[in-house]
Amino acid sequence: MSAAATSELLVACLCARWCQLCNSYRATFEAAAARHPGHRFVYVDIEDEADLMHAIDVDNFPTLLVAQGERLQFLGVITPQPDTLERLLRAAEDRNLPPAAHALDEAELGELLLGLRQLA
Repeated sequence: MSAAATSELLVACLCARWCQLCNSYRATFEAAAARHPGHRFVYVDIEDEADLMHAIDVDNFPTLLVAQGERLQFLGVITPQPDTLERLLRAAEDRNLPPAAHALDEAELGELLLGLRQLA
């Protein structure tokens, strides 16, 4: 994996089309993507991508997934403010986040990250 690929963050917003909070948060997410062109952002409707998302439970919105290379840095719900997302991105860029808690095995995580990168 190249140096650029290992420093690039994958930032996925896991939402649902029917969720009004998600719909209003999408502009915030897309604005962050425009401010961080060196990272890969993808907005995912978890119901449209149910086959890809089957390994994780998304109970609240907006849920963000942040990965760097094959390392999952964050998986959880965030408050839908731009400053919250920016702080999370800075911490991920600085590799200053505790390991993300998840129940995915290595193969499931790899499949999920590959699928999300293909959507981006």
